[in-house]
Amino acid sequence: MKTFAKIRFYWGAAVISLNTAVLMIPAILMMNKYKHLFLHYINRMTMFMMGAKYRMEGELDPEADMIVMNHQGIMDIVAMEAMQKNHLRWVAKKELFETPWFGLLLQKSDMIRLDRGSKAGLVGLFKDVKESLEVKHRQVAIFPEGTRAKGQKLLPFKNGTKMIAEKLKLKVQPVVITGSKWVLNEHNRTGHSGTVHYKCLPTIDVANAPEDWFEALHETMQKEIDTIYEKEGRER
Repeated sequence: MKTFAKIRFYWGAAVISLNTAVLMIPAILMMNKYKHLFLHYINRMTMFMMGAKYRMEGELDPEADMIVMNHQGIMDIVAMEAMQKNHLRWVAKKELFETPWFGLLLQKSDMIRLDRGSKAGLVGLFKDVKESLEVKHRQVAIFPEGTRAKGQKLLPFKNGTKMIAEKLKLKVQPVVITGSKWVLNEHNRTGHSGTVHYKCLPTIDVANAPEDWFEALHETMQKEIDTIYEKEGRER
């Protein structure tokens, strides 16, 4: 079974890479106006080819400005895009923009580049988020942990998310993701047939929220992760 899980991992990784290089990038270069539709369709095809499914409990709030999610790996993004109708603008660290294929996809999809090692990075992120909402009219999707976590416990959230949400008085919707690491685990390189689950939690209007809203957000998401594991045995 372990050997089969390894094979499924490399199959999944190959499907994602090839569909990105052969289908997504040419599609958005040739049909830029409809690039979000192509991204959704090709990601749905990718999920099908991997033998994976996706499920959302609750609904994404169309009034939310920013969607914050826990992060386990690339399947978090693939499955979210597969079931999307909206054109999300993802925040990704600048190093990803410099990788082959995926970097070009991020650039041509007009995603947000985050330079975490620069003092000007937060200023640039602020400007990009503001532009996303006021000019491009695209919801911003961000992983406040800042990197992929290995276990059940959420990593501390980066304060940049809090500062921008408070400065721009955003409406923030938390979404808890479970099951993505089962489908494709990039830490131990295993893959399985399964479902990536998304649970939408109530939106927080930061302008009217208590001062500790960000800390409470972290706690609420952790409690939801723990509850899902206890009741359904599904890891984040």
